[in-house]
Amino acid sequence: MIGSNSPTIITLFAQTKPRTMKNILVATMFVAVTTSFTVNSQQINFPERYATWKSAEKGQFKLNQSALDKAVDYANANEYSGSRDLRIAILEGFKKEPFHDVLGPTKKRGGPAGMIMKNGYVVASWGDTKRVDMTFSVTKSFLSTVAGLAEDQGLINSTDDKVGDYIWDGTFDGEHNSKITWEHLLQQNSDWSGELWGGKDWADRPPSEGGLDDWKFRTLNEPGTVMEYNDVRVNVLAYSLTHVWRKPVPMVLKEEVMDKIGATTSWRWFGYDNAWTVIDGIKMKSVTGGGHSGAGLFISTEDMARFGTLFLNNGKWGDEQIISEEWIKKAITPSIPNVNYGYMWWLNQQGGRHWDGVPEHVFYAAGFGGNFIVVDQKSGLVIVTRWLEPSKIGEFVKQVYEAF
Repeated sequence: MIGSNSPTIITLFAQTKPRTMKNILVATMFVAVTTSFTVNSQQINFPERYATWKSAEKGQFKLNQSALDKAVDYANANEYSGSRDLRIAILEGFKKEPFHDVLGPTKKRGGPAGMIMKNGYVVASWGDTKRVDMTFSVTKSFLSTVAGLAEDQGLINSTDDKVGDYIWDGTFDGEHNSKITWEHLLQQNSDWSGELWGGKDWADRPPSEGGLDDWKFRTLNEPGTVMEYNDVRVNVLAYSLTHVWRKPVPMVLKEEVMDKIGATTSWRWFGYDNAWTVIDGIKMKSVTGGGHSGAGLFISTEDMARFGTLFLNNGKWGDEQIISEEWIKKAITPSIPNVNYGYMWWLNQQGGRHWDGVPEHVFYAAGFGGNFIVVDQKSGLVIVTRWLEPSKIGEFVKQVYEAF
């Protein structure tokens, strides 16, 4: 079946009398390319704001329903074991960190919830998919996207640039910090050293061995050589992007992404209570890249699914290119220190975090408590799951793939 614009092309072709076989070939190729583009753009369902997600019709996709039901049952049966009072879960989960405290808003969570979609059509869902909950480090993939928009729009010339060339207030002063590029921050291998909003870099997820003096006076790793998951450094990225955009990061996300993909108005992105900065004489909040000390992105399963679908379609929602394909390619390129990590997206490459039975090209956002957005651009699958015991995610996704 050809697209709606094809009759015009065919009519023109029929009325034209090509003089050479070369002309016929060129015209035929033009029809084929146009048809392919139209068909592909219609394969993915992009729901309007507040529209009910369309469920796949019977027989629309080849799948094993009993295997899919088994995967959903598995997700429901393996709820995250931490407290539903997330303030308690946070304090318990990070109790080994010195000086750790809750510095921003939290919210009691709901039960397991999720959606499995193929080409934007729902093939399975469970739990309250409209409920707004904390999403913890899934926030990092949203933050990475704000950086991508900055590069797309020329606010950042290149992620290879040193951040200190843009942020010259002392945050990136010193022999070590002055070497840090935007890419180092995005790949979490900067080893930025310092303190922000009361959080000390060395006190965030310190090594299991040693003590305070060992952590405080350790030898710093050369930027780009060692990946260390660290929220203080992620928050330094958020702070830096706030200054580059000259407005709050949630406002950027709303205007440049969430409104354009029809997300609801229920999501919120918080910073710590004391995380204020002044830009152009205006006091504004600098947000966090996770909920490790409270704050971060609070969002529904369905809005997470929209974000995943945007990445499924290489940054394009309907006919509008929101994020460049070039950025997404960079974002899901393995970093040198960690093959399973790109620009704040996890990658299912062969490595320490590989999921057996799941394609290596899959990439995903992941957060504390079992929050995930899983994207497979080749098969058209987007999987969102909330409050799944984190150790069970690989098996769950494997079971989903066994249904297709």
